[in-house]
Amino acid sequence: MGVQNRVALVTGSGSGLGETTVMMLAQNGAKVVVNDVDQAKVDKVVKKIKSAGGEALGVAADISKKDQVQDLVQKIVKQFGTVDILVNNAGIARDKGLLKITEEDWDIVLDVNLKGPFLLSQTVVPYMKERKFGRIVNISSRAYLGWPTQANYASSKGGLVSFSRTLALELAKHQITVNCIAPGLIQTPLYDALPDNIKENLMKSQPTKTIGKPEDIGYGVLFFADDEADYVTGQTIFICGGKSVLSSLSV
Repeated sequence: MGVQNRVALVTGSGSGLGETTVMMLAQNGAKVVVNDVDQAKVDKVVKKIKSAGGEALGVAADISKKDQVQDLVQKIVKQFGTVDILVNNAGIARDKGLLKITEEDWDIVLDVNLKGPFLLSQTVVPYMKERKFGRIVNISSRAYLGWPTQANYASSKGGLVSFSRTLALELAKHQITVNCIAPGLIQTPLYDALPDNIKENLMKSQPTKTIGKPEDIGYGVLFFADDEADYVTGQTIFICGGKSVLSSLSV
């Protein structure tokens, strides 16, 4: 039951939602893999997990690069033997109006947010199939329903939902589940860095008038990753304080 002794890889876990999620998985008995592009961030989180008595491996890698993804997974398999749980959390945003988005802005957001989960899923699924067990949890966003200045970001996150539903159908016969979490406003370094006027506008359309905690997303991941959640697949759960119920521009 739970995630005890399962091997869990969380991408983008050097900070923010990913860091909280990987630490919660470790606290619940999983052997965790911390991944980020920044080695210093990876080392910091690994140290925190080990200091708390958890078992962790840290690997810096750019998940939008196939060779780096393959190297990442090889290192995990060498140390832990397999990957049981994959949390595709790494993501970036370059928010601009349609006429200001550059081709580079479009490509890098789609590469990290959508191509990365594809490459990782393609690389770890053979190990899951061998063991007839797997949990893939993709971190999308409420923004996939649409939001001004986020054409690239929303497209990548919407693609991730469709990707998850398709994989769920393909992999169900192998006892591999694939689900999505769509967070709303969550207190992370990315949110903290936003200008005050943008924060105010975002809060106007927030039904709860409060901001979520990274732990809120971590609990969602724990649910989908649980050994007992074997009949839940192809689903997207919104953890957004009700914002998904509103139309995109409702205030």
